[in-house]
Amino acid sequence: MDISEIQGQAGISKIFVGESIKNLPRYLPPTQCIIITDTNIKNLYFHLFPNFELIELKSGERSKNLETVKHIYTKLLACEADRSTFIVGIGGGAVCDLTGFASSTYMRGLDFGFVATSLLAQVDASIGGKNAVNFQGYKNIVGTFNQPRFVICDLELLKTLPQEEILNGLAEVIKHALIGDSGLFSFLEHHHEQAWTGDRAYFQKVVRDSIAVKAAVVEKDERETGERRVLNFGHTLGHAIEKTTDLSHGYAVSLGMVFAIRYSKKKKMLGEEESARILSLLEKMRLPIASAFDKSKALAAIKKDKKREAGRIHFVFLKSIGVPVVEKITFDELGASVHDLC
Repeated sequence: MDISEIQGQAGISKIFVGESIKNLPRYLPPTQCIIITDTNIKNLYFHLFPNFELIELKSGERSKNLETVKHIYTKLLACEADRSTFIVGIGGGAVCDLTGFASSTYMRGLDFGFVATSLLAQVDASIGGKNAVNFQGYKNIVGTFNQPRFVICDLELLKTLPQEEILNGLAEVIKHALIGDSGLFSFLEHHHEQAWTGDRAYFQKVVRDSIAVKAAVVEKDERETGERRVLNFGHTLGHAIEKTTDLSHGYAVSLGMVFAIRYSKKKKMLGEEESARILSLLEKMRLPIASAFDKSKALAAIKKDKKREAGRIHFVFLKSIGVPVVEKITFDELGASVHDLC
């Protein structure tokens, strides 16, 4: 097992990579504990849950809204949850977001932790203290910054994931390598076949190293006022594609990264050789480097991006593998580049 830490404003968040969900009770305080999960995770792993009160949610990103938060509040009241109650979210990214947001706002804040069950949650969604829900078409527009007390990344749970969920996580692993770890990128290049074998040692490394990149960024800029913006690499267009098509998160982020790479080349930041390496790895990882989407709809979605500021947006370019550059650009410049490069 590997242990990482993030020092947040409210305390230390510990991340346990390779720990088992069976050992969850050892990380819980001797107070009332309540589990939040979704229907899919309950059906798969309920036999591994400790015997606590359970709040069950609908599965999927569509449940990540204020109505679901209201449902959680209602259940917490029925359970007589108080300031000493500890909340555990067991699930993927949507469950972690909902658990973190509801816990951070109920009674002005309850302590909480996660058992991340998907690769995407283990390398990204559960890490870093961002807890948010969607509202009126705006993704993650209502939220908080608050670190979980712990995150358990049980690698055995990854064996039940369909390929699409593995791809969702791998897109974020590649992103982390591109913005902060050229060594991880080289490892992914040389061991790309192992992503589909279920090799525990492979996932132990990619999850641990990916978390290390994100943790280092978050510790320097927990509330995303500067350096943390690099974590949005590939996501400005990626989130817009995800919202306006039926493509998965991993596919959409892959297309967003391809655009950012081409945009970086256009601005003479990134060289041809490294660009070719990145595109080659995406293809080896079974992620797309081209796909049709409605550019006008995508650009309209970007205008609802929470990262915009006074008609401009902080866009993450790549200078080289492991070296990102953030520049503030206008929507007109971005739109022209989307039409030109996609």
